Amino acid sequence: MLRYNGYSGHVEYDDEAGIFHGEVLDTRDVITFQGKTVDEIETAFRESVEDYLDFCRERGEEPDKPFSGKLVLRMSPELHHKVFVKAVKSGKSLNRWISDTLESA
Repeated sequence: MLRYNGYSGHVEYDDEAGIFHGEVLDTRDVITFQGKTVDEIETAFRESVEDYLDFCRERGEEPDKPFSGKLVLRMSPELHHKVFVKAVKSGKSLNRWISDTLESA
């Protein structure tokens, strides 16, 4: 996994084409990059992130930010109640209980 300026990139190798290709994961926009060597793919990733940020600045748009820390989760009312009861019994807020449970998963 590549990381740059708060963004993550996933890379795969295409053995038929003999190249690495990747995608920036932290945006709704499609941002891809490619290279033939590890150095090339790392450079292409950083350049793609910078190009994306420049493009957003030129258009006066806010770039997608990598993860705010907020997660909207939909569940049945029954499950919501069960999770709430478990949180209360453990002496934690619902958010803290869910965070701790996910962290240990």
